[in-house]
Amino acid sequence: MSILKVSRMGHPVLRQRTALIQPDEIGTASTQRLIDDMFDTMNDYAGIGLAAPQVYQDRRLFVAGVDDPDSTMQPVVMINPEIEVIDEGEEEDWEGCLSIPDIRGKVPRAKNIRVRFLDRYGNSQQFTASGFPARVIQHETDHLNGVLFVDRMKSFESLTFLEEYGRYWDSGSGSDG
Repeated sequence: MSILKVSRMGHPVLRQRTALIQPDEIGTASTQRLIDDMFDTMNDYAGIGLAAPQVYQDRRLFVAGVDDPDSTMQPVVMINPEIEVIDEGEEEDWEGCLSIPDIRGKVPRAKNIRVRFLDRYGNSQQFTASGFPARVIQHETDHLNGVLFVDRMKSFESLTFLEEYGRYWDSGSGSDG
């Protein structure tokens, strides 16, 4: 396994819509190695999610979750995800991003979603998510569409450096991905 370099805001790879992954590509050694390396990289950077463009890959794939049975976000691989908003309820909460290090901001997101995707074995999956897992899935899917969390912010008044976030704002929530 390898720790990959994470692209930072300003690099064009973060602003491009990614290419669909064909089913016959999923089981290849290179795709499976990429998935493993992305998990290793995400964990090394202490993130909760990591999308392929963040490691300079034009592929419609992300990994997310925490390998902890008590976590609300178990490890998952999503290939070619499609999100459907279940209801119009929206919630604004803190987000961060490994590609925008040391910055946090409040971002509105749908509270309840359904996501359809292929897993790391090419099997079709779907489930509903709400709250924090829904936020992470939307954040990472945005990366696959060339969208950063700052693009979703209604106002930049909450945009803060991590140190000030911890000092003045931290309520124990938020995501890095």
